[in-house]
Amino acid sequence: MNLNTVRFGEIVVDEGRIFDFVLPMIGFDKLTKFVIIEPNKDALFKWLQSVEDPSLAFPIISVASLNFDYTIDLPDAVAEALAISNLESLLVMNITSIPQDNPRGTTINLLAPLIFNLDTQKAAQVVLSGSGYDICYPMFKDN
Repeated sequence: MNLNTVRFGEIVVDEGRIFDFVLPMIGFDKLTKFVIIEPNKDALFKWLQSVEDPSLAFPIISVASLNFDYTIDLPDAVAEALAISNLESLLVMNITSIPQDNPRGTTINLLAPLIFNLDTQKAAQVVLSGSGYDICYPMFKDN
C-alpha cells in the first residue's frame, strides 16, 4: 500500500508489516496502526510511523543495540493481549527524544517500552510500574 507521510513523503508499505497496537500508545488511544520504518539496514534509529496520522512518527531504538542491562517483566495480561507464544518473536523498542539543537541530549524512554510480536503483528506500549526505569534516560552520559 502507498502511505503518505509528512516526514518521509510517499512510501510503499507492505501491509503485512503494519502493527496493530492492541494496547494503545500513551496519549494516542485512537491510533492503532503503525509501521516501523528503517532509513537503512544499519541505522541505529528507526521510526514508528502512524498509518492513520501522516504527521505522527516517533524515533525509536532497540536498547539491546546499546549493550546495557535492560530487562522487562511483562504482565500476564500484556502477554495474552499480544498472543505471545514464542519469546524469540518479540521485538522491544523504546521511544527516543532527540533535541534538534543538541543531538547528544537524546533521551530514551525506558519506563514505557514498545513490545512488538513479529509473528502476530500485534504491539503494545507497556508502562513498567515499579521498575525504577526512567522516562528520560540519557543516551550519552557526557552531555
